[in-house]
Amino acid sequence: MDQNTGRTAGSARERSHGGVTMGVEEEFLLADRTSRRTVPRAPAVLKRARPDGPGHVHAELLTSQVEASTGVCENLAELREHLVSGRERLAEAAREEDALLLAAGMPPLAGQDVRTTPGPRFEAIAERYRAVVEDYESCGCHVHVGVPDRDTAIAVANHLRPWLPTLLALSVNSPFDGDRDSGYGSWRTVRQTAFPGSGLPPRFRSAAEHDREVSRLVECGVLVDERMTFWMVRPSPTYPTVEVRAPDTALTVDGAVLQAALTRALVRTALADLERGVEGPEIEPQAAAAALWSAARHGVDGPGVDLRTGRAAPAEDLVAGLVGHVATALEDTGDAVLVRRLLKELLSTGTGAEQQRSAAVRGRDAVVDFVAERTSTRSGPGA
Repeated sequence: MDQNTGRTAGSARERSHGGVTMGVEEEFLLADRTSRRTVPRAPAVLKRARPDGPGHVHAELLTSQVEASTGVCENLAELREHLVSGRERLAEAAREEDALLLAAGMPPLAGQDVRTTPGPRFEAIAERYRAVVEDYESCGCHVHVGVPDRDTAIAVANHLRPWLPTLLALSVNSPFDGDRDSGYGSWRTVRQTAFPGSGLPPRFRSAAEHDREVSRLVECGVLVDERMTFWMVRPSPTYPTVEVRAPDTALTVDGAVLQAALTRALVRTALADLERGVEGPEIEPQAAAAALWSAARHGVDGPGVDLRTGRAAPAEDLVAGLVGHVATALEDTGDAVLVRRLLKELLSTGTGAEQQRSAAVRGRDAVVDFVAERTSTRSGPGA
């Protein structure tokens, strides 16, 4: 996330208190235009990608993946333009390499000749986790929201934990496992459970306690370094932000904008609660696991688990509860109308996983073509 662009709104006092600035990292797949299977062309695509425009483009763990990160933004209109720019630059470079850019959490078709991106850290990850990462073509949408310091980031993360399964449910966009339908909305989330320490993080009392636990996991040999954790929310190891990593990569720009808007609203709501002395709730670990499994399995079309009560609840009620929880924050930033429009569109057209399955009735090649078209389109209610 580029820290040098996009500061156009919000007072200095608001920024110092957090919950204003935001940025998004989006991971994508590269598929061959003929076979529609993922291919190791990231080095060539990144070399061709235009350097102009906000944000940056990056390599990812596997050479069939690329990433675009926005600059620091303070409103959703600006964030949208950054997201569009990143997608268009990568899609154009992919076309020049006879490839398609795909915003899918996992490949619609199994890859061919998947390789680890060269470099000491990526190679260390490949060696440490072996078969778990050999074909781990997993793509997520990571939302960063600015906070004053790392202790605040931990306190905010404690407040965000009950809502992460609902963010995941709204984002599910990885229904396929190689050449089969997994039956899940987010097969990416299921694959993540193979890594140590995945899912919701523990409830930490301070940044120091968080850092000690990460260092212990590194010492135990299950993490490569302190920059690597698999938790769905954390204080960013690079930026002064809370980083939410629950969602699959969004099929459309609108989907990414919706995740950013809801995440910033959750952070702002948490900051307001902390000012009143309200700490984040305790969550029973098995309930957390159940909530994430239900969200990955059903998305927003089925049962879920309400982590505020530890009991079953319809997914649509959990979405309504999330929107109600952050209503004041959305009004404060002027995002309420847009968020309602985007949610209505999502619930009408279906999640990314549902749309991929609908396309699959015309064959799996049609899924790849559909995802490629939706990845780079500008159109939508948020445009």
